[in-house]
Amino acid sequence: MRKKEKTVMVGGTFEIIHPGHIYLLREASKLGKVIVVVARDENVRRFKNREPIINEKQRLTVVKSIKYVSKAILGNPGPDIFQIVTKIKPDIILLGPDQKVDENKLKDYLKEHGLNNVEIRRLKKKLEGELNSTTNIINKIIKEYSKSGPVA
Repeated sequence: MRKKEKTVMVGGTFEIIHPGHIYLLREASKLGKVIVVVARDENVRRFKNREPIINEKQRLTVVKSIKYVSKAILGNPGPDIFQIVTKIKPDIILLGPDQKVDENKLKDYLKEHGLNNVEIRRLKKKLEGELNSTTNIINKIIKEYSKSGPVA
């Protein structure tokens, strides 16, 4: 009898796909079948205090096309960002090294919803490199184009 492949849930904004995103998804795929939850535009506004650069539908389309992703879905709108976990019921939740998720709150939420067997892991380190974060990419674009003016 074959052992069931584990389901690994990864969540995030995935605004400007960069090598750090690919690294996270590749590492997740080593653990099992990857389901990605793409943040809703309203949650991007709330957590990042700015408008999303790329809307949720476009971000979802891009994430779905990444080879390490088995399935990608939009997260739930509203303040309960963990609610989607009760639908997916993953074996593992893999967090990025700089994701601002309180692991203790997440563990409490899982217990409250009878998901005691979900393992929470966090990548130990970010992928090395200057442009492995959306914020760094945005800042570089602003810096470069403020010097030379708009692109034709």
